[in-house]
Amino acid sequence: MTEPSLDRARTPLLTLITQEALDRDYQVAASRRGDGERPERRRSYRGGVIAVIGVFAMLVTVAAVQTSQNADVDDASRASLIDRVEARQAVLRDNQDRIAQLRDANAQGQEALSSLNRRYADARARVAALGALTGFAPVTGSGVRIVVDNPDYAGPNEVVRDSDLALLVNGLWEAGAEAISINGQRLSGASAIRNSGEPIEVNSVGIAPPYTVIAIGDRRTLGADFVESRSGLRFLNLADQYGFTHEIDNVDDVRLGAAPSSFQRLRSATYLQRNPKTKGGEAP
Repeated sequence: MTEPSLDRARTPLLTLITQEALDRDYQVAASRRGDGERPERRRSYRGGVIAVIGVFAMLVTVAAVQTSQNADVDDASRASLIDRVEARQAVLRDNQDRIAQLRDANAQGQEALSSLNRRYADARARVAALGALTGFAPVTGSGVRIVVDNPDYAGPNEVVRDSDLALLVNGLWEAGAEAISINGQRLSGASAIRNSGEPIEVNSVGIAPPYTVIAIGDRRTLGADFVESRSGLRFLNLADQYGFTHEIDNVDDVRLGAAPSSFQRLRSATYLQRNPKTKGGEAP
């Protein structure tokens, strides 16, 4: 009975090699038996075949062991790679959380900066307004100009004195003036008008006649209100009595400079802080 032939396309390689080697050995042995080969030579051929098969089996075993070792190495490398990937993913998550925290802190910082800028702008506006009212900031506007001069051939007791200019200035304040200067010297709360001998000093600066007094205010009413004010009436009476010349004109656009900054320093008084700062630099 003939053995079925091997399907070479589906048979495993190791089985195919072993089976074909054995079949060829059997064919050779059968042909030699037909030719009357001696039993001794048949045994030697059989031993050679067994040795070849043993060597081949050993090679297959070595290959299987090497493949198993390589598989273990591949598994270890794969596990190490997975651990590294997971570690990098953890670091990435930490960095993403840190970025989110920094973004929140940056948003809070920008909001605080915007609030600080608004408070700074408000403070500057208040400083400018206070500077204009107190005389320590330049101002511009419309108002009146009054020029006062000594009479011709005036004697020592017939010239304009510091008290006369003080009456003029007080009348303008009473009439609603918002800023006043005398011969370019801006008046402030610390300004003084006084005689130093015959010359008059304003802000410790000597001035000479004619004396030009400029007041910024509502020019529609400032001149009339000055004439009707108590101090204005007293000044006009003195002017008529001693013969001072005086002219009052409306002005459309004048600029008054600031009073000397040295007058802003407190010498004896101490600033009273009503709202002490709380932690964080903000007043309650």
